[in-house]
Amino acid sequence: MKLLRGQQPRLAPERETVVTVGNFDGVHLGHRQLLQGLLDYGQSHQLDTAVVLFEPQPREFFMGDAAPPRLYALRDKVVALRDMGMDWVWVMRFDGRLAAEEPEDFVLQRLCGHLRARHIVVGDDFRFGARRRGDLELLQSMGPERGFTAVGTRSFIAADQRVSSTAIREALQAGDFATAEMLLGHPYRMSGRVIYGQQLGRQLGFPTANIAIGHHRRAVNGVYRVWARLETDGERLPAIANVGIKPSFAHLGPLLEVHLLQHNLHLYGRPLTVEFIEKVRDARKFASLDQLKTQIHQDIATARAAFAGPED
Repeated sequence: MKLLRGQQPRLAPERETVVTVGNFDGVHLGHRQLLQGLLDYGQSHQLDTAVVLFEPQPREFFMGDAAPPRLYALRDKVVALRDMGMDWVWVMRFDGRLAAEEPEDFVLQRLCGHLRARHIVVGDDFRFGARRRGDLELLQSMGPERGFTAVGTRSFIAADQRVSSTAIREALQAGDFATAEMLLGHPYRMSGRVIYGQQLGRQLGFPTANIAIGHHRRAVNGVYRVWARLETDGERLPAIANVGIKPSFAHLGPLLEVHLLQHNLHLYGRPLTVEFIEKVRDARKFASLDQLKTQIHQDIATARAAFAGPED
């Protein structure tokens, strides 16, 4: 897979492409149905597959902190698209200039021009361009003259429920990880490379593997029972994780902190994937380090007892 960045990347496909455009937050079952159709069409018509993403996501640009929390960091989306077999992923910077771009110009310059689109696939609620004026109807009206076709996909239904990023977000915020897993097609997870922190966990007697999760709000926040997977060997390790800004150490910024329950491995610099099982408690501020240590002991005991029960 080749990754394009920015609004004017130098690299471009040599073959014509089948293209889709969207946020793909979560890369859930509905997204995967669309993407599989992209792959099938590309294979049968000898076309490369291309996905256009926006960073930040448009609603984050327009709404700021009021935007819905993210399911996936950009890294997780790109990895999921790579693993599905996409040929090209274009991460396009979304700013005022792009927001004001007329949808016809976006199609002609970006999709037809840079990506050499011959077929375009979009979701049923897809809108793009200035004033959200672009839609499937506009694409289909432009296609005959410009040499491409365009189709829309219907919503994907699982267990009588429309699969959407919103539905998954609501399930996670309610602590309903079973529903989130059903809609995603896999356990909800976060990943990244372990970085050096301030060693506070180690000083407290609970060493943690820290992953920076960026400044965007996440759909999970608090303390969770999780599985930690090393991407190099896939081993699944029982763990407990804290997600978000720790009220007692807000100056450190948002982190995913993972404490392995049965191992003390050297993880710095290694890629780690965390699969969420259930919420243990909400985040809260403690009056002293002793109170914090006591609570961490309780959290770990809760997690150990759950792991000792029936296998998840």
